[in-house]
Amino acid sequence: MLSRLRAVAEELHLPLGRRGHTYNSRRAQELGKWAERQGKGGSFIDAVYHAYFAEARNIALPQVLAGIAAGVGLDETEALRVLEQKSFAAAVDADWRHCRELGITSVPTLICDSRALVGFRPYEDFRRLIQS
Repeated sequence: MLSRLRAVAEELHLPLGRRGHTYNSRRAQELGKWAERQGKGGSFIDAVYHAYFAEARNIALPQVLAGIAAGVGLDETEALRVLEQKSFAAAVDADWRHCRELGITSVPTLICDSRALVGFRPYEDFRRLIQS
């Protein structure tokens, strides 16, 4: 899977760093919910993806996430408070429950008219899913 990811990233000229570890994204998901409420959800998610995939940063660490939040114009101190208080844990739990109800067990998963496409797939697979 990683070799395919690297090949596609190269083909599309996307930055992809070399990670030695996989980090838990749970806190990033919680802070992402908060960022959405602040009108910066998309910017925050893009920045987290870049930090994780291009820079190989540990997105499980609150300080790392708060720094990413600050980088997109969110309040760093408030971000740390949101993480410490687990203010959006219930919202993420609800998202996870919904995914389980839909049968989603991995990411990425795209659902179109109750058909699913799972995993990092070529563009043509997405087109077939949408057109069929």
